[in-house]
Amino acid sequence: MFNQVTIIGVGLIGGSIGLGLRARGLARTVTGVGRDPSRLQEALERGAVDRFTTDPQTGLAGAELVVIAVPVGSIIPVLRSVVPHLRPGTIVTDVGSCKAAVVAAAEEVTPTGVHFVGGHPMAGSEQAGIGGADRYLFEGAYYVLTPTPNTERRALDRVRAMAEGLGCRVIEMEPQEHDRAVAAVSHLPHLLACTLVNTVAGMEGSERALALAAGGYRDTTRVAAGNPEMWLDIFLANRRMLKALLDRFRSELNTIEDALEEGEPERITAWLEAARRSREGLPARMKGYLKDLHEVTITISDRPGTIAAVASILGRHEINISDLEILRVREGEGGTVRLAFGTEHDRDRAAELLAREGIPVTKR
Repeated sequence: MFNQVTIIGVGLIGGSIGLGLRARGLARTVTGVGRDPSRLQEALERGAVDRFTTDPQTGLAGAELVVIAVPVGSIIPVLRSVVPHLRPGTIVTDVGSCKAAVVAAAEEVTPTGVHFVGGHPMAGSEQAGIGGADRYLFEGAYYVLTPTPNTERRALDRVRAMAEGLGCRVIEMEPQEHDRAVAAVSHLPHLLACTLVNTVAGMEGSERALALAAGGYRDTTRVAAGNPEMWLDIFLANRRMLKALLDRFRSELNTIEDALEEGEPERITAWLEAARRSREGLPARMKGYLKDLHEVTITISDRPGTIAAVASILGRHEINISDLEILRVREGEGGTVRLAFGTEHDRDRAAELLAREGIPVTKR
């Protein structure tokens, strides 16, 4: 537990961290620092902070941990402005999605005795600001820490413990490795989602086409509803990694475009099969980074309280659902739901109990 945590920037991420810290008893006092008193007041009313101030020096006094939760383009300026006010022993971390430049700047400006640990909780929401903050936002999410040989071990361990206390699955990566990885699995997908939305919106007959949009289009483009200002910062901060991936992506597009133009079913099939095999191999590749989740799918009727009844059956036997996803539903009839569990034993026991209640179950 930290005696005092100061969060600079109490928006979606900072507010969610504050809510989690206070709800789980990970900090005795959480202080919010920001520029807008009305938003800070909202954070106080929502329980994300115990107190707030617009004066950074006041907010930093006595802090054991400082969390810089401002937009990625503002992290380095904020870091430079706060370190002169920190006492020896203070730990500083950030939540930015681009790490190499931030970590390099931190090692340059952080004084002896103050310890910086780069961090990136890989969770978010289309709803920005403190209004979107959620104490469960980080539950089961990656939390990447980016230590260097200069990172103090005790500081790293304390930030790790905080992240795990928030419900995150913590992994460590080098800053450059992190930036390359998130460019591929987060930044490029967002860019492509926006590209798809703009492509469809700009084509002739787009309104009629969008009326036909089903799960594939909605799932692929969901992230395009994200905050444009935040994503502008991210794209610019990680532009070199993103540009390199765009070159590779363009090469893939050229491959399938050539195959389509020539009408070559073998090449098209091989291209699709390669993607399918890679996608199906994802869980195995993630072993060693994350705890495996053990899944079942169930078929349930579409009526009020059905999912609650399933949860109640499992809850009575102290089986915890780690993740839940509605896969398909036909209104008025029923649908398919995916349930994930932390252990194989819980998965098997859940399948047995639900089958006993007449609910069709398939282990995955």
